[in-house]
Amino acid sequence: MEMVRIGAKKRTALFAILVTLILLLVLAVPALAVNFGELDGDGHPHVGLLVFDVDGSPAWRCSGTLLSPTVMLTAGHCTYGTSGGRVWFEADVDAGIPGNGYPGGGGTSIEFSEIHTHPQYVPGAFYLYDVGVVILSQPVQTNTYGALADVGLLDGLATKRGRQDLSFTVVGYGLQSVKPTLQADRVRYRGAVTLIDVKGTAGIPAGTSATFTNNPGKGNGQGGTCFGDSGGPIFYGDSNVVAAVTSYGLNANCAGTGGGYRVDTADDQAFINQLLH
Repeated sequence: MEMVRIGAKKRTALFAILVTLILLLVLAVPALAVNFGELDGDGHPHVGLLVFDVDGSPAWRCSGTLLSPTVMLTAGHCTYGTSGGRVWFEADVDAGIPGNGYPGGGGTSIEFSEIHTHPQYVPGAFYLYDVGVVILSQPVQTNTYGALADVGLLDGLATKRGRQDLSFTVVGYGLQSVKPTLQADRVRYRGAVTLIDVKGTAGIPAGTSATFTNNPGKGNGQGGTCFGDSGGPIFYGDSNVVAAVTSYGLNANCAGTGGGYRVDTADDQAFINQLLH
């Protein structure tokens, strides 16, 4: 998630998250853009840039995946506490400003008609149920949509190392770099990451998240996630199968390990599938 403008309610929520995670002796930062990746172009036209409103005004941006012409999957910390929003599907949203209406709407944007956050989501422990769904006010027709992974996909991969492909593709509109320079183009990027494990990390319990390699460094690696990629897909290999959504990072510079909230679990798929149409 990258802030467009931040209100008092969100500041309070983020502070609560920060305090909780400091007690866990870790800085897990919600809202991760693909840095040191490559331009996606038309590679993933079903991945869009979402802007969410708080009290009617644009507040922050995230990424998300179309699962059907009108249903988009994203992170719960993106949808929680919001009053509306819209999405763009251009590969380069920057290039169309102000004609495309970013961030306030109009132009090429599509407004949300409904916003749903997992009913058990708690801001102070966002990583436990970090999944959200938005319903679009008009359908988007594309040749490809995201598909939810089979239940237990990541468990199977994590326990069969050496015999399975552990590569994943992350896609999003987040920051491309934090240090040494800040680069925050609103452009869709993709990067290649590798599954580390599903055991949980730094107080985040097993069963809810998976950790992936992130930002191999200095622009020469294969990429990783950063602020603004939150809610974006973590595809299995080069497929359209979504195993997780980008959820958190363990480093404010978007280096090191990245965390994805798993959507290959029965309870999360029950929440998502009831909204699919």
